[in-house]
Amino acid sequence: MDKCTYCKSSPSNLKYKTSDVFGQHWEIHQCCNCQAYYIAPNPSPNQLAQAYADDYYGEQEEKFSFPLVEKILDYFRGGRARKLSKYIEANSAVLDIGCGNGQFLESLVKHGDYKLFGTELAGKSAERAKRIPQVNLRIGFLEEVVFDKESFDAITLFHVFEHLSEPELSLNIIHEILKPNGVLVMSFPNIDSWQSRIFKGKWLHLDPPRHLFFFEPKTFRGLMESQGFAFIDESYFSMEQNPFGMVQSILNLWNKKREVLFESMKGNHTYTQEYSSFNIILQKMFFILSFPIFIISDVIASLFKKSATVEFVFRKK
Repeated sequence: MDKCTYCKSSPSNLKYKTSDVFGQHWEIHQCCNCQAYYIAPNPSPNQLAQAYADDYYGEQEEKFSFPLVEKILDYFRGGRARKLSKYIEANSAVLDIGCGNGQFLESLVKHGDYKLFGTELAGKSAERAKRIPQVNLRIGFLEEVVFDKESFDAITLFHVFEHLSEPELSLNIIHEILKPNGVLVMSFPNIDSWQSRIFKGKWLHLDPPRHLFFFEPKTFRGLMESQGFAFIDESYFSMEQNPFGMVQSILNLWNKKREVLFESMKGNHTYTQEYSSFNIILQKMFFILSFPIFIISDVIASLFKKSATVEFVFRKK
């Protein structure tokens, strides 16, 4: 029997089935011990290597083939940088785990003279991050990279935690390398969201097999407090993540393959070749026309803490 990704226990309840962009089939289980939702069977190293091939990161110079998309994402990265800068002092050391192309860390330069560190797996994203001279980049998983104890004033994981194969170990390492009163910012998909409950296996943010596990926000907050972190803040509204999650999840109901629009935006023509240019244009028009509606719906969902993603801010006790 497959074990929970987080606590490694076996007893679980099957919630629903799903499939990935490669046509492989999976199940979503909820652990009876820690209450995490996780993908089963546990993905093999070969399956994960396939999932994180170059087409995942985008094979062109940037991840997305449309420059406007990258500019919009840079705007949101800048917003995250502004928010973090309010919690930290000048000359703080900041570590972004799974830093991607490093643009979030580069945005921090505008707000203070910080010491910037990032970790990223070898590949296209790491190559992009290497272009930023201010970032001290370490290649590999967190457990493979050595940092001194209590060396960071702030640590961030933006939509990275759910990718970790050893999340409990990673949290222990984060607690060890974060200074007392240091800030931890984490965002991830909300498995308790209305989107998750409506679309189930077709939900964009399920992203099998890359997303290995999920926590309901209330459960996760309790887990973090037991791990030595004090809750500071939480936010659910995300114009960056949630409206598009609704659009792509709706399209997943109609398309034979999942994430067709998203893959087309990354320039993954091999994946989308069975769809005509006209079909892709129609999907993009649906996105553009429905986006304002789904911004409003996300505002409503966030009031009930049922938006598709959540961001937490904690402080080490």
